[in-house]
Amino acid sequence: MAADPLTPAVSDRICKHMNDDHAEAVLAYARHYGGIEAPQAARMVAVRPEAMQLEVDGRPVEVAFDHTLSDSEDAHRTLVAMLRAMPPA
Repeated sequence: MAADPLTPAVSDRICKHMNDDHAEAVLAYARHYGGIEAPQAARMVAVRPEAMQLEVDGRPVEVAFDHTLSDSEDAHRTLVAMLRAMPPA
């Protein structure tokens, strides 16, 4: 089964899943990759090939990926790898 291209609809699906099921991970992205010391609230608002867009405590924060994402599978692998690369909280 082929992965989906990273369209706005796929971005919305990824963001909904992350915000609904992995809110702690989104906070961790804001803290570790976004440089926000003690984020209170974070949500993922977009996943583009070059970066994820977060809203952290009401402010936009962009977190660049280490490569350009090719599709939804690449997005999944990359988001998981980014979490695993973080030191334990």
